[in-house]
Amino acid sequence: MFASIWLIAPSSALIALITALVLTRMINSTSEGTARMKEIAGYVKEGAMAYLIRQYKVVVIVFAILFLILGFLSLKGIQNPFVPFAFLSGGLWSGVCGYLGMKTATNASARTAAACRDSLAGGLRISFRAGAVMGLIVVGFGLLDISIWFFGLNWAYDANIAGISNSIIGTPDFENQKLLIITTILLTYCMGASVLALFSRVGGGIFTKAADVGADLVGKVEAGIPEDDPRNPAVIADNVGDNVGDVAGMGADLYESYSGSILATASLGASLAISLSEPALSYVIMPMVVAGVGILASLVGIFFVRTTEGASQKQLLQSLLRGTLIASALVVGSLFLFYQAGLITGGILGAIIIGLVTGTLIGQVTEYYTSDHYRPTQKIAEASNSGAATLILQGIATGMLSTGILVLIVVAGIILSYVSAGGLYAINNGIYGIGFAAIGMLSTLGITLATDAFGPIADNAGGNAEMAQLPPEVRERTDALDSLGNTTAATGKGFAMGSAALTALALIAAYLETIRHWITLLAQDGMHTVNGIHFTTTLPVYSPNTYYIGELSIGTIVSIFKVNAINPGFLAGIFIGAMIVFVFSALTIIAVRNAASEMVDEVRRQFKALPGIMAGTDKPDYARCVDISTASAQKAMMLPAILAILTPIIVGFCFGIAGVVGLLMGTLSTGFSLAILLNNAGGAWDNAKKYIEKGALGGKGSDNHKAAVIGDTCGDPFKDTSGPSINILLKLMTIVSIVFAGLLVSTGSLLP
Repeated sequence: MFASIWLIAPSSALIALITALVLTRMINSTSEGTARMKEIAGYVKEGAMAYLIRQYKVVVIVFAILFLILGFLSLKGIQNPFVPFAFLSGGLWSGVCGYLGMKTATNASARTAAACRDSLAGGLRISFRAGAVMGLIVVGFGLLDISIWFFGLNWAYDANIAGISNSIIGTPDFENQKLLIITTILLTYCMGASVLALFSRVGGGIFTKAADVGADLVGKVEAGIPEDDPRNPAVIADNVGDNVGDVAGMGADLYESYSGSILATASLGASLAISLSEPALSYVIMPMVVAGVGILASLVGIFFVRTTEGASQKQLLQSLLRGTLIASALVVGSLFLFYQAGLITGGILGAIIIGLVTGTLIGQVTEYYTSDHYRPTQKIAEASNSGAATLILQGIATGMLSTGILVLIVVAGIILSYVSAGGLYAINNGIYGIGFAAIGMLSTLGITLATDAFGPIADNAGGNAEMAQLPPEVRERTDALDSLGNTTAATGKGFAMGSAALTALALIAAYLETIRHWITLLAQDGMHTVNGIHFTTTLPVYSPNTYYIGELSIGTIVSIFKVNAINPGFLAGIFIGAMIVFVFSALTIIAVRNAASEMVDEVRRQFKALPGIMAGTDKPDYARCVDISTASAQKAMMLPAILAILTPIIVGFCFGIAGVVGLLMGTLSTGFSLAILLNNAGGAWDNAKKYIEKGALGGKGSDNHKAAVIGDTCGDPFKDTSGPSINILLKLMTIVSIVFAGLLVSTGSLLP
């Protein structure tokens, strides 16, 4: 029965991809507007694709090096031979998702502007459908590739291609051990996705904010020209950045969260089944099945997003929320039927519901702190009465305050899902429940990502309308969609942070389980020793400091390796983890600052060298600004990526298993809070500027507006580079720890 239920996963993934193809064709069949609109869209497409090609050339080198390292470990017997290929697969499909999503977005911007010539509803329909393509591509390719790997590895081990002893093939023990091995292999798939995501987020974030800052500081503040004015040399680079950072980057970020939550929970399920001496199949496939149900629910919710001409911002938000809530309700209703049929327990159903509720609450609270409809952002705008300095201080304070309730929401989600799944009676049950809470939160990713990805499309549509000199009512409609996109982008980043926290916690548990797996595997010859601790396959155990592998669990691993506050290695790991978050964030902000300085100098140079630009007689050199952002992003994204990959390996060899766990916990706790601060402060500054531009506090061109532009400029790397990149940092460091767990167990560490 469970084998048949599993087919929901690949089937729903295929349906998602087919729907994405249909929506793409519908979008491409609409008008792209005037010749000028097509010309502008062409510049953006060309710049976006040129950047992506250059980024992938760098990424290919990194992937080749890591593939060789993993291949070497496989040859030495301290890594599974399938691992290097799973790693490549994760990176490949994450890259494909980024490429297809960005291609759709660049094709849709001019079409959205063209549709806004007729109605707001038409513009929303095209931009949201384009965002939906991104969402459906991410969940479709993610779940399909996981399903293919799961099916293929099952076949390989059943056929004994991997060389498992013939004596146990076909036995219940073999089935359970096989599934544990398969899920451990597939966690490496997540490493490939995470590495690609980090490059996409960091590189894309540097690109987009360098262009944005340069365009704003010189164009809006110094030259006094409107946003997206075609006379601004950085305007095309700014539009390109919206796509490479906020579409391809966000898609890659949530792709690896989505895959990580499914595979971490499946791995924990295999371990739980073994500890309970029960068949593991149902425990392993249900995360995939729940994800498949979420895809089908998202498809329904997408088609409930619609609006009417003249809709207010509140009505537009309600339209998006309606689609998301319908999808969530369908997930709960469907899984309730699963519960009645005995396919899932009430505790797991409860954990999934808790995850959905947690995600919704995170979105609503983030909206409160970042939307100009509420007092926190309005107070930031009012602080501009005394200048940019007070506005910046108010924004930072607002970001700090927002961490309080959001951290408590996530803590509540963790505790409630742990308890719901039976964690008070068995730790493995509770951790398994936390994994399902993460899956529940991400189950509606198909529509959740759509509400986020449509924002950059609407922003580009507004730029196209401005540069093509379309009538004012068109720009009013695109501005309404852009304003909506700013709010959904902030809530989307909040959602990404919440899912990252739950996924990272499940992955930390998966790391401990992977340590247990490798100890068991390396002790098969009778005994294996790790830093003076002996693990044996025989009973009774009389030797001191010796443990029987059949009694190992997550709890015993924690006890044996002294993962506690009195272990100096564990404490060192916590402090290093907290430090890495700040160093990583500093590197990304400095990268934006350096690139933005180059952009400012270039825009100033062009205004000085070509005085006819302002009069409209000289054409700005858009390509030069795109090249500056591209080169800066390529150069600056390497160090943060290397830091994220190498730190867990170095900490492991220096401070052992306890040090790695401390590192991951320090990174998770500090990183989550800092990401909230950066995201919400940046989003609030952005919307405070928009609030003034709507006519408050003197409107555009006033001293208040100039102060708000400076605040928004400070917030740009916060919300679009450093903050989102931390989400990936949390998961990548954990997954790297998992992948290299076998090496640590086989060699030991300097500090016992």
